[in-house]
Amino acid sequence: WLTKTGKRKMPTPPQQNNHGNFIVSLGAMCAWLAPKAETLGVDLFPGFAAAELSYDDDDAVRGVIIGDMGIARDGSQKDGYVQGIEIRAGVTVLAEGCRGHLSKRAIGKYRLDADADPQTYGIGMKELWQLPEGRVEPGRIMHSIGWPLPPQIYGGSFVYHLDKNRLALGFVCGLDYQDPNFMPFEAFQQFKHHPMMRELLEGGEILSAGARALVEGGYQSLPKVEMPGAILIGDSAGLLNVPKIKGVHQALKSGMLAAEHLAEKRSAEGFDARLRSSEVVAELKKVRNIRPGFHKGLLRGLITAAIETATAGKLPRTLSNHADHDQYRKLDQESLKFDYVERELPPRDRLASVYFASTEHDEDQPVHLKIIEPDVCFTRCESEYGNPCTRFCPASVYERVEDDNGKRIQINAANCVHCKTCDIADPYQIINWVTPEGGSGPNYSNL
Repeated sequence: WLTKTGKRKMPTPPQQNNHGNFIVSLGAMCAWLAPKAETLGVDLFPGFAAAELSYDDDDAVRGVIIGDMGIARDGSQKDGYVQGIEIRAGVTVLAEGCRGHLSKRAIGKYRLDADADPQTYGIGMKELWQLPEGRVEPGRIMHSIGWPLPPQIYGGSFVYHLDKNRLALGFVCGLDYQDPNFMPFEAFQQFKHHPMMRELLEGGEILSAGARALVEGGYQSLPKVEMPGAILIGDSAGLLNVPKIKGVHQALKSGMLAAEHLAEKRSAEGFDARLRSSEVVAELKKVRNIRPGFHKGLLRGLITAAIETATAGKLPRTLSNHADHDQYRKLDQESLKFDYVERELPPRDRLASVYFASTEHDEDQPVHLKIIEPDVCFTRCESEYGNPCTRFCPASVYERVEDDNGKRIQINAANCVHCKTCDIADPYQIINWVTPEGGSGPNYSNL
């Protein structure tokens, strides 16, 4: 538990007992797995983004359509234009991670979430540091709650001591925070200036950085995971175990379950029942009340977490989740108080952080972030919420500009690190993230 200048050791929740586990870079692990999959006969298509779902005459999913390559920013075809192709499959498995753009469309089209609570999310930011000799204790893991967040905002930190004098650290904030002036990126940077962390980081350097939305709804928000011609697995389905702060094992298990199901049935039919009767969903049910227990603040959340952990989730109740974007208070309502310090550690701002994400987008391609109703930005959002997109984005994609043509939100799409926060947290749900040209985006190294 962190205060502004101090700390207090707390008992480790059993869900976060990591003894005997491995600390790996997921990006490096996927790169290691790729040639092994190809050896087994799996076709991989890196650099090609699935832009649309393909449907048959009965409105069932029959595959995906790869986005066109070589489209200029104005929509015209450049010299290297290549039309996207359709890839068909007997069953399409959507495994896009949190808030996947195809999964989002499929869930909406087939109303897969009709009987579920609204999904809820967090934003996770991470940096990899190279530190001076002797500071890192390989295998040590630390989590914290408390400062710099006020008790009304759900979140906390993680610190992983790696090999070669490297340290991975990050910060997660629930996207159901109520103050539209809150900036998750600043909270992360403040955490690094706690005396405990500053002493560890001073003299080091950032190697890479990134950000990604996390799906936190769990059991209550689990949509139906089958539809005609397709299924959802992993974080596309919302299988992250929030108290454990882990989802890779759930993604792997659901993927294995999907493989077994498709090998037996050759059909999506029946996969929803199969997943819900598995240990994957049983794990979510056991901890279903912990995340929504924090809706009324940190103290009540900790009490709820203790009770639910002690009873293994067997109490006859299920707390509800709420939609994140509905939680904002308007500017004329009371704002939260943040007790921040002056900071000196890198990066100096969000733009500097984008450099460490090695993100790359061709400037002459269509903008992949769409504001569906741009007039709302200044007819309503500015006065009601102060354009929170200019603050919740960890990469300064959204910028408020005023010139001879009036006010507008300028979209700096080349900065985008593909975290999906804007698609989730906009109070009017008028920002739509679509896939950019294949191969564009962040190139996370060892994250």
